[in-house]
Amino acid sequence: MSEQKGNRRTLTGIVVSDKMDKTVVVEVERFVQNRQFKKYTTRRNRYKAHDEQNLCRVGDRVMIEETRPISRDKRWRVQRTIEKSPE
Repeated sequence: MSEQKGNRRTLTGIVVSDKMDKTVVVEVERFVQNRQFKKYTTRRNRYKAHDEQNLCRVGDRVMIEETRPISRDKRWRVQRTIEKSPE
């Protein structure tokens, strides 16, 4: 019998900070269209995500998924690294 974790939201973003222990800050960009002028603008949201092995570095593109509250600010966890940063 496999464990089903329900429908969890996943987002893709870039790691902007890895200074904390087991935590990374991921910035997610999305395009939003202005209703009146039909112009697209970029909206950025920052999420703190749990990184158990401290594998993520600044500039990595990662996929994060929603999870139970881990701390006051952390409600996401790093699911996988899509692309490593060019160093």
